[in-house]
Parts: sequence; C-alpha cells; structure tokens
Amino acid sequence: MIHNCVIVGSGPAGYTAAIYAARANMAPVLYTGHEPGGQLMITTDVENFPGYPDGIMGPEMMADLRKQAERFDTKIVSDMITKVDFSGPVHKLWSESGEEIHAHSVIISTGASAKWLGLESEQKFMNIGVSACAVCDGFFFRGMEVAVVGGGDSAAEEASYLSKLCPKVHLLVRRDELRASKIMQERVIKAENIEIHWNTSTQEIFGTDEGVEGVRVINNITKETSEIPVKGFFVAIGHTPNTKIFDDWLDQDDTGYLKVTPGSTLTNREGVFASGDAQDRIYRQAITAAGTGCMAALDAERYLTEKGII
Repeated sequence: MIHNCVIVGSGPAGYTAAIYAARANMAPVLYTGHEPGGQLMITTDVENFPGYPDGIMGPEMMADLRKQAERFDTKIVSDMITKVDFSGPVHKLWSESGEEIHAHSVIISTGASAKWLGLESEQKFMNIGVSACAVCDGFFFRGMEVAVVGGGDSAAEEASYLSKLCPKVHLLVRRDELRASKIMQERVIKAENIEIHWNTSTQEIFGTDEGVEGVRVINNITKETSEIPVKGFFVAIGHTPNTKIFDDWLDQDDTGYLKVTPGSTLTNREGVFASGDAQDRIYRQAITAAGTGCMAALDAERYLTEKGII
C-alpha cells in the first residue's frame, strides 16, 4: 500500500498537518515517535497559544490536538521512524518495529530538543523554575530575579527578553567572552539590569518543593563558589533538531535544521515537506510550529493534486 501522506513526528506541527491533510481527504498516517506531543509534554502552563484565555497544560493541549486529528480519521501509530529512502517518486520509511512504509508525500515534524546542562537538580526543578524558553515562561517570573546560562545568541536574546520583565537578570557565561553576534553582545552589555558573570559554570540549582530559590556557581579561574538567589533558571545553550535520519537525503544548515524554500515547506526532495522546529531555528513556538504544519499539509495537497494522485 502506498499512503498519500505520512507525517513523521507529533507535536503542534504534526497534529496540525494531520488535521489539514485529513480534511483534504489525504488519509494521513502519523507516526508519533518516542515523545508523542513533543516539547509541550514537559511544559506546564501554556498561556501564549491563542484560544485558551485561561491557559492550558501542555499535555492537555497535545491531547486536544490529537483528538482533533483523530476526529478526521487520521491514523496515529505509536512508533518511531528510524530510516528513510527519498531516492524515488515513492518515498520509503522504516519504523522501529520493522515496518516498511511507502508514501507519495512525507511531512516531517520531528521537532528539536533543547540542550541541557545535565544536572540532576536541573531535572528536579523542571517547570517549577527551570526552563529552556524565556518567551514561553518568562511571564511567570516578572518582578523576580532570574538567571540565564549560555554565551551565544540564544542566551543573549533570552537575557534581553527577560530584562524587560525582571528587575535583575544574571547571565552566566562559561568563558571570558560572549559568542553572540556583536549587536546582541552590545544589547546585553548596555542593559543596566543584566549582570554578566564571566568564567562561571553552574554547579547546582537549589530550592524547595515550591520551586527554585537560587543557583550555586563556580568561577572557572579562581575556583571560588558562590550562590545567586534567583526564582527562575533559564538554560540557553542551544537546541538540537531531531533530523539525524534525514542527513543523507535533505539539505540542512550547519546545525542540522532542515532547509526549505522560503515562504513554503518544500525541501530539496520532491514530495517531502518540513514543518515545525525541525526547520525553524528562530521562533520555536507552538503557534509557529502549528502554522508551518498547516503550510506543509497544503503544500503536500497541491503536490498530490498536480501529480494526479488525489
């Protein structure tokens, strides 16, 4: 059997693509991967997605999106795609369970994963003070002191964003310089309420069952340790797009994000479309992921129509 449309990965992009593809009679099949729902499954309150005036829990939102996709007869398979072959007009995919899948079109929505420091306390305080997204969670810490760890553009952007909400932002930089672009460096250095801690590494995040109360750091030069009282701890050391299995087939940038034709979701392989955080290194929001999921389904529908498949 050759499916009209196979969607690889769930989350806002995958489920939105499924909703649009199903309503267009494309009979999509969605493979959820190991983390159905993506990063929102480890997010508590979501207050910036339109349509939820009182906010919603991340897992609850993903459950709603899944139900909506299933309502239009999307077939959802709890399996992981581990290998692909995009060499011919009919695309081939293989699942972890050993199934070989054939599809006329493929929508990729495998997302990206935040990089973490690897501290036990980092996991302990996840969603009760520790976050990897200032735009998502910064609002909860307005009026409070926070810390950001990282030295690149992501960290500089997170610190700048938080400086508009918080009285003090501590930027923890492992080296004696920032890797961020010059304009971002200038923005951070000029901000009166951003304090840069050079040559500083995080040893431990501490707090109570209610949340984070501070961070213990060490100076990499003097080896002196100190504690900084903060209520929020933001990790901004980058993201890793979940695109490894497409290395031999799809064009990517230098960090692994899939390249698409501007203004579309078209990849360099005919009939293969990329949506969500797998191709978005800039915004990485649930609403933008959902938007590109919609675009991918519409692009796939046009492709299948032009080929006379549907």
